Amino acid sequence: MQQPENGVPTNQLPPLRWQKSRRSNPSGNCVELAELPGGAGIAVRNSRHPEGPALIYSVDEITAFVLGARDGDFDHLIADRPSP
Repeated sequence: MQQPENGVPTNQLPPLRWQKSRRSNPSGNCVELAELPGGAGIAVRNSRHPEGPALIYSVDEITAFVLGARDGDFDHLIADRPSP
């Protein structure tokens, strides 16, 4: 598979298994991620617009983001909320 461009409509990607966080809310305010075939990266889309554009990240970029989130690097971006 050729590396897709950022902003590619999701219907132009091969069939993917999209996943969203268990913490996403019932109103659908969440993002979904899917692994691209052959380790070509990770696609991210808005769950409210599943046919809309997908952002494409390398595995290293997603790894850095997830580990940074675990470390609290982005806590200042969210309102103080109790854990569910």
